[in-house]
Amino acid sequence: MGTSDGPLSGHASGRSSRCIALVGPYLSGKTTLLEAILARTGGITRQGTITDKSTVGDASPEAREHGMSVSLNVADVSFLGDNFTFVDCPGSVEFQHEGAVALTACDAAVVVCEPDDKRVAALQVILKSLEDRGIPHFLFLNKIDECETHIRDVIPVLQPASVKPLVLRQIPIWENGIATGFVDLASERAYVYREHSPSEIVELPSSVADREKEARFHMLEQLADYDDELMEQLLSDMAPPKDRIFDDLAKELRDGLICPVLIGSAKNGNGILRLLKALRHEVPFVDTTARRLKLENTKSAAVVMKSMYTSHGGKLSIARVLTGEFPDSTTVHGANGSEERIAGIFAMKGEEAVKRGAAKAGDTVALGRLEHIKAGETVTAEKASIVQAPCPAAPEPVLAAGIGLKDRKDEVKLSAALTKLIDEDPSLVLEHNQDTHQIMLHGQGEMHLRVAFERLARKYGVQVERHKRQIPYKETIRKGIEVRGRHKKQSGGHGQFGDVVLDIQPLERGAGFQFGDKITGGVVPKQFIPSVEIGVADYLKQGPLGFPVVDVQVTLMDGSYHTVDSSDMAFRQAGRLAMSEGMPKCSPVLLEPVMSVDISVPSEATARINSIISQRRGQILGFDARPGWPGWDLVSAHIPAAEIEDLIVELRSATAGVGTYTAKFDHLAELTGRLADQVLAQHKAAAE
Repeated sequence: MGTSDGPLSGHASGRSSRCIALVGPYLSGKTTLLEAILARTGGITRQGTITDKSTVGDASPEAREHGMSVSLNVADVSFLGDNFTFVDCPGSVEFQHEGAVALTACDAAVVVCEPDDKRVAALQVILKSLEDRGIPHFLFLNKIDECETHIRDVIPVLQPASVKPLVLRQIPIWENGIATGFVDLASERAYVYREHSPSEIVELPSSVADREKEARFHMLEQLADYDDELMEQLLSDMAPPKDRIFDDLAKELRDGLICPVLIGSAKNGNGILRLLKALRHEVPFVDTTARRLKLENTKSAAVVMKSMYTSHGGKLSIARVLTGEFPDSTTVHGANGSEERIAGIFAMKGEEAVKRGAAKAGDTVALGRLEHIKAGETVTAEKASIVQAPCPAAPEPVLAAGIGLKDRKDEVKLSAALTKLIDEDPSLVLEHNQDTHQIMLHGQGEMHLRVAFERLARKYGVQVERHKRQIPYKETIRKGIEVRGRHKKQSGGHGQFGDVVLDIQPLERGAGFQFGDKITGGVVPKQFIPSVEIGVADYLKQGPLGFPVVDVQVTLMDGSYHTVDSSDMAFRQAGRLAMSEGMPKCSPVLLEPVMSVDISVPSEATARINSIISQRRGQILGFDARPGWPGWDLVSAHIPAAEIEDLIVELRSATAGVGTYTAKFDHLAELTGRLADQVLAQHKAAAE
């Protein structure tokens, strides 16, 4: 009984290395697939598991602790003389930006997915990104050993997630409800799975023959949609040559016309060799990727996929070389004109960096000490400006947490640590909120922020406390008043004297603060009027309710002065005294920020989202089909900022993890009753 493949590795063929991204929904098995590939190609002696915490990927303490990928994993393998770099990208939507940046320079992607209709929406998010960016991709249906549905029924369920036709390349062989092997529809060969060993070629079982014939003809029909000659052969009942079928599969993948579908079980090492053979035969080389990114005419170009900081080697920039060559000590130029000198070139396997020689087109390496180069930048060894490969911007953050130091001595240390943390993960955003004076870290979800805080402590030695986000409430007034403020003080020598009469009036919402005067006869000298305004503004920083005051007009109506004792400071104090006397009598009212929110969800979840909005005191403004997203809706609403705090958690719970939103400040609205009383009580308690 023969095996399906010959030697698993060999000498480099002289062709450039290819870079393949492993992407897919959360828990679909990407890291396990990388482990199976490494085991099958001799990169490791034994396949590790997530549960045993023994995989090459997910080696960081945070990944081990949470049992999930929280950053990229990179590993090189050699298969039948060809070299590949596999980039295992996190599946959780909270960490997907790293993968989105890395995909820029990859030749192709393998989308790992379970044969489960509940994962269609998550699959669509990933496939649409690949389709929009023109990146060739396969679908690897993982966990075939756990599948309880016929594959011929699974593909139509998954098809709505893909604009490209899903072209099934293999069908399983079932025995007593268990997938024991598969039939390759292109080669018409049958294989029996062997756990963690190459599958064995067997005679095509008679029980599968009719199904194989039907599935193969359907595959050929799909390929013939883009090949007139193949269509003629099918119409004439002519058997197309197998070489022609394989060439069509390769061409239509590279042209972005189809998404081939392969099956297997990463955990058991099944289907790995057929996947590797498909990648070897059909994935384009780096010159095609350089053309896609419009970099084919550059003498030297490399795209930085990720920045990372090591405990001993400093900063490493994982980069894919697309054209030219980068020897060690090369001076490179980045997007903003910065110059950096490469201090070491390394091959990566998980978190392990091994020094190597010059990086050539196709290689994926780590470049040492490019301190001012960011992930997503294209660098060159030429002094002339370089075309920047299009790279996706970080998504808008959806959750925030306040940062508090346990030890004030760590303030400088915290600043440096946060700079490195955000350099490693640009989907984190740091904010110094001017209204609440909080240092805020914004991220893509609860786990994203939790891991960031864990890294601050573990990697950078900064112990921080996580605080609840403070809402920037304001206050205003409902009625006006005219009030006098007099500051008079005598304490030896010159005294202090300032006397003003202010008219305080409410303004329409959003008007801000306005100051004017109607002084006649010089009762308040002109040089002191600006000081009155400063005193008024000082008071408005914290009104009678304890919050900044907005939408108020103050007019200086009258006053008096002393030729000796009056001064700028005296009139500033007089203005402040008048405000503190008058404002509590103007019916002060609390204002809360209200956000304009756009929520993107699969259409079947829209009714649930409308209910969530209502429960959060939101006002639904309308909904429409999400442009370019079949089967999705875009719901627009106004929601108070205080109610958005954990919106993303509930939103993802209601949409199998795929719902998202963007929010921006829209207006301030009055907050009264029990909720206002709670805010005021909490604010008072915090101030005591």
